[in-house]
Parts: sequence; C-alpha cells; structure tokens
Amino acid sequence: MAKTPLTKIIKFYIRFTPSYSAIGYHIRSIFWKNRPNNFQGQTWLVTGGSEGIGAAAARQGAEGGAHVICVARDAGKLKAFSKSVRSQTPISYLTADFSRTADVHALLAQIRQSGERFDVLIDNVGIQKHQPVITDEGLETSFVTNILSHHLLVKTLLEEKILKDDATVIEVSSGGMYNHRMVPEDLNITDATRYLGSRAYGLAKRAQVMVMSYWREKHAHLNQKFYAMHPGWVDTASVNRSMPRFVALLKRVLRDHEKGADTIVYLARERPSQKRDEAIWFDRKERNPHIYAHTPDSSVHPQDVVNKLNSFLTPPAH
Repeated sequence: MAKTPLTKIIKFYIRFTPSYSAIGYHIRSIFWKNRPNNFQGQTWLVTGGSEGIGAAAARQGAEGGAHVICVARDAGKLKAFSKSVRSQTPISYLTADFSRTADVHALLAQIRQSGERFDVLIDNVGIQKHQPVITDEGLETSFVTNILSHHLLVKTLLEEKILKDDATVIEVSSGGMYNHRMVPEDLNITDATRYLGSRAYGLAKRAQVMVMSYWREKHAHLNQKFYAMHPGWVDTASVNRSMPRFVALLKRVLRDHEKGADTIVYLARERPSQKRDEAIWFDRKERNPHIYAHTPDSSVHPQDVVNKLNSFLTPPAH
C-alpha cells in the first residue's frame, strides 16, 4: 500500500490542528452564551458510557438532573464510573458488547423489561481496527460496533416507541469521515486484502450522518431531533490505542473529554434546528459534512445506507 506523501500530511496538520484541537475550542468558546444544564425529569441512554467522551456527557447529564443509564462492555468500569459521579439520581448501567448484534438485542430486552422510555439517546461507542476482525456473527467488528449496532438500537427504540415523541438522538461521529465518499457496498469489508482500517472507520462515521438524515425526514411529523456531531481531536483511550503517533505528536493540544462532550450536551440541552438535510455539528454549530470535492455523491441517498444496514440485521435468537 502506498504511503501518504509527507507534504500531504504536513498540509493536513496545518489545516486542521488550529480548528479541531483544544486551540479551536478555546477560541470559539469565548463567544458562547452558556445556560445551566437542566435535565430534570429526563432519562438518558448513553452507549460507550464507561469512559471518555461518553462518560463526560453522562456525567453532565446526571449532574443536570437526568436519570442516566450507561452502556458498555466492562461492568467493572461502568460500576467505577457510576460511583465517581455525585448526582441526586445515581447513574445506572447495563452491559453490552456492540460488536455483536445479539448483545444489542439482549440489551433491548432488558430495556423493555425495565419499562424505561428515553428523552435522550447518545450513541457514542466506537472503535478503529487496523485489520479486519470477523465476529462470530460473520461480520467485521468495526462495522458492527460503529454503525450496525447503532442503527439496530435506534431503529428498535423508535419502532417500539421507547424513544419519546420529543426525544433527542445524538450520534458521535468523527472527522475521520471527511476523506471518504459513501459506498454502501463497502461498509462491511471482511476481505483482508481490501480492508483499510481508516476507510472502514470513515465509512461507518459517514453512515452515521446519513442515517440521522434518514430518521430526521422519516420522523419529521414528531418533535424528535436527530443529530450527528464531531467532537474534535480528543485524547481518549480509543484514539491512543488506534493512533498512538497522532497522540504523541499532538498530546499538548488535544481536547480533554469534557471539551469533546461539549457539543453533545449542548445539543441535548438546546435542541437547535438544523437547516441542511445532512449535517455534522461541531463546536455548537451546524457544519457541512463534506470538505473535499470527491466525497459528495448524489447517486447515494440515506435510504440506500439504511437499506444496506437492514440487510445485515436478523431477528433476535430465542
């Protein structure tokens, strides 16, 4: 595989570091008017909520008065995080591995049994792999974790009206999508000779934006809100694992978890209107999801992405 030219790498960092790092956050935040977080009476579901950006958003939701249920794979991490939060209503948690749709079906069964209905859903769980890892369901791990399980969760919660008629759904996407044109047929690449981890990740993250557009149009008759957001360059455990050189180079200017979660909490609190059919929110502002000329494709629609995702879904095992 050809290496990326050094000049292209340099141009990339010169262009995006001032905006996506903590530098851009500090500059933009000077002009923000902040209101207190008041989430009293709300119930939140946060996936990937045991650490990082998800935990930071969950903490602010709980401190703002919401009953927050966090979901992650590791019960020990979830328990430790829950105990660390000082809020009037303690954070609850459920375990599920989002690399397996069977686990998401099991999670949904637990939610049904609880009788909970949600005001806010934050789909934050995500990973990036350098090589394809095939699950026992025959699917590529990052595809399932980053988009298929997200879609299954949102689709089911909407169909079963577990998301309230005025609920807010927030997909935590990534700038990793910007360099990739959507090709639905490539969302689940299991062939190691064709797999490129950064592209698999980028396609899933672009799919998140397009799926939110689909639900926004389909549920336009309700007061539900559907957003995709970009947290900027954040110093998370996942980024450290998948991009150690990137972290080593930019360690001093990466955003912390609270800065990464800021726009999530803003969207949950303010529920702003969105002008574009497809958009990604970044630092409290609606942005164009395309920054390169080669990524828009008028022949691919959100419905196409949803159809492809639906083709991978199977009914829960009994």
